[in-house]
Amino acid sequence: MIGDCETAALVGRDGSIDWLCWPAFDSDACFAALLGSHRNGRWLIAPAEEVTKTSRRYWDKTLILETRFETASGTVAVVDFMPPRGHASDVVRLVRGVSGRVKITMQLVIRFGFGTDIPWVKRTEDGAVLAICGPDMTVLRTPVETRGEDLTTVADFWVGEGETVPFVLTYGPSHLPVPKPIDPAYALQATEDFWTEWCSRCTYEGDHRDLVMRSLITLKALTYGPTGGIVAAPTTSLPEKLGGARNWDYRFCWLRDATFTLLALMNSGYTEEASAWHNWLLRAAAGEPANMQIMYGIMGQRRLLEWETDWLPGYEGAQPVRVGNAAHAQLQLDVYGELMDAFHQSRMADLKLDDGSWDLECAVLEHLAEVWDHPDHGIWERRGDGMHYVSSKVMTWVAFDRAIKSVEKFGFEAPLERWRALRDEIRRDVCEKGFDPKQNTFVESYGSQLLDASILLLPAVGFLPASDPRVRGTIAAIERRMMRDGFVLRHDPREISEEKQPIEGAFLACSLWLADAYVLAGEIEKAQALFDRVVAVANDLGLLAEEYDSGAGRQTGNFPQALTHIALINTAHNLSDARKPKEKPAVQRSK
Repeated sequence: MIGDCETAALVGRDGSIDWLCWPAFDSDACFAALLGSHRNGRWLIAPAEEVTKTSRRYWDKTLILETRFETASGTVAVVDFMPPRGHASDVVRLVRGVSGRVKITMQLVIRFGFGTDIPWVKRTEDGAVLAICGPDMTVLRTPVETRGEDLTTVADFWVGEGETVPFVLTYGPSHLPVPKPIDPAYALQATEDFWTEWCSRCTYEGDHRDLVMRSLITLKALTYGPTGGIVAAPTTSLPEKLGGARNWDYRFCWLRDATFTLLALMNSGYTEEASAWHNWLLRAAAGEPANMQIMYGIMGQRRLLEWETDWLPGYEGAQPVRVGNAAHAQLQLDVYGELMDAFHQSRMADLKLDDGSWDLECAVLEHLAEVWDHPDHGIWERRGDGMHYVSSKVMTWVAFDRAIKSVEKFGFEAPLERWRALRDEIRRDVCEKGFDPKQNTFVESYGSQLLDASILLLPAVGFLPASDPRVRGTIAAIERRMMRDGFVLRHDPREISEEKQPIEGAFLACSLWLADAYVLAGEIEKAQALFDRVVAVANDLGLLAEEYDSGAGRQTGNFPQALTHIALINTAHNLSDARKPKEKPAVQRSK
């Protein structure tokens, strides 16, 4: 992934940029080969001859990607990056000769509208290649001679040792003048300086610092700079089940990630980003509490209508390809607890909150008092009839618990006794209806015998201590029923599903939640082993998707996934602080 904190592109090992939504994360893709073929848009720069070896790396503490190709005639490096957004958004690609002399091929296929809209292309007076389609415009500038071929811009050129050949592709609205050119060398230095300075603010000095730093960079890159909203992933419809239909659009901001995100940022020294995320939350959730959604657009948009792109065959044939997310209209009670917890954690960290935030919180709790005992669709956004999910009920308990603690610590006016009574009632309800004494475990939903990985969060949110026999029984049940090849599944494999689909991969964040539960239970060695197992499946650049298919030995789901990297950061903190007096993130939430 490369990005400019407003959108991101995905670059393949073959030197092809196969995914880019321009100008923002939630815009239509102009390169959609990831979900189709090169005909749906891509930008390839690679040797024209056979490549004998490929390696790649990020420049230290940056989002600058270098891919090195070795061939019989020499070695060449392609340096890809997106400079911090200025007057326009740019993708810069520098082709550098390392040794010998290598012939390079360039193929630019721009297809707006998720790979279907072919632009009108012409050459400008200064020799640039201008592509326009509806509201969108791109301009390609390079000293290399290009030509049009089969509705594609192509070029062939040679690069020798010590030479650098630049390509700059710039986006702009089509009704405005053509964006001015940038100096590629200056843009490279500015981009390196931006990321190096940002990384210098990291306060984490524990174990696995390189992994934590890469995850923090990824989280920053998934942040929409103008608003502070953080997208779950820059992609849509990368399948949770290879070849299956669980393909969802993740280019939006989920409320349930709120507290995890705040802790990851605040504990690592990034209070400015934490404040921006908190302020985004406050704006997005503002209004009638009954209308609060589980997710919003990067600017707080509420209508995320879901539709299917029937012209895209999907990643390795996984259909449908979806744009938008219908789950935004579901009732998911856990988000109320996440919101209240995020506000409380922000106060505890001395982040400056808006004066009206407490009024909003009181209004949220008034509504929650009326609906906490309703069925909902749960943390995994099940489609169909609602159920009484244990994790949802626990998070309604969290909502009242954090409000009570805010009142006790900060002196707010509130109906304290009423909230305490509701908190106690919810705890009794969950412990009576959500715990199966025969299996000695909490379950997915009231009356069910099935498990659910989200119940691993009970000790972390402070519902019950890790020492409680019911929590220990739950951890043991998860180990017994919910693990495959050392990773945690999010759904109970005993579940009989009507889907005639391949099995889903293990959920990486859930595996890290189990590691956190181990830390709280004092089983540090087991936590460390599980953490090491998860980070070992990251790709060669340290990036993680949503899930891991141990049978296929590959990651699945949208990529890179913010929640996975957030969980990695928090678990690294938990492990690093396990034998130190410093308070662990897994303990912070329960106080």
